[in-house]
Amino acid sequence: MAFALAGAALALWCILAFAFIGKGTPAPFDPPRRLVVAGPYRYLRNPMYLGAAIALTGASLFYRSLPLLGYAAAFLIVTHLFVVIYEEPTLRRLFGPEYQSYSSSVRRWLPRLRSPVR
Repeated sequence: MAFALAGAALALWCILAFAFIGKGTPAPFDPPRRLVVAGPYRYLRNPMYLGAAIALTGASLFYRSLPLLGYAAAFLIVTHLFVVIYEEPTLRRLFGPEYQSYSSSVRRWLPRLRSPVR
């Protein structure tokens, strides 16, 4: 259950970042007016979707449900296609060089592993 709660908390943090930093919502009819690059978006470009997938995976483990785990996997595949085909081109068009710079320094699904400082 902790896994599901962690994913839900991550998704909620992202929604709050959209509201307070981006001055909008995740809904298409009220998108953020500013590019959100703080909070969890500082580490990866799609933390809200990842949070939802983690929550679904946690629920599938809690309920011991293979169909729910399959749904989580399908959710990630469909979400990846949506991000690549629609969302990223739209963000490039709306935010131009700012999004280009952000997307070149922040990974889509997994945060960068920094090498230790020597």
